Amino acid sequence: MRMHHRFLETEVLTADPLTLVRLLYRGAIDSVVSAKQHLASGQIEERSKSIAKAQAILSELTNSLNREAGGQLANNLCELYDYMQRRLNTAAIEQQAAPLIEVEALLRELYTAWQEISRAHPPPVAEEHVPVHFAG
Repeated sequence: MRMHHRFLETEVLTADPLTLVRLLYRGAIDSVVSAKQHLASGQIEERSKSIAKAQAILSELTNSLNREAGGQLANNLCELYDYMQRRLNTAAIEQQAAPLIEVEALLRELYTAWQEISRAHPPPVAEEHVPVHFAG
């Protein structure tokens, strides 16, 4: 597990902005899936922690929106993130799986869209510096 944590930390620290957004979506999806599993097994504390983690990620995604530059798209995403937050609250309060299933589906759709964006706009490759050797 420690090796996975180091790998993830390195991935985050070296990621371009599109990759960071995908990583956040992936983390939110994993947290919601975990919350569903904990709900099913009656592990209330763990379910609450997983929901709180998904909410924290959605808050980070909301805070990272540039509404001025992003225009209507950023506003739509903000509203969608807010809606998902409210659905997660419902899942936590009412201890129901349906809101978790809905949020997971929305997050997966967004994740897929960001994957397509990343494919269409790959990050620039850093120019390799080849050492030059002079004879002499």
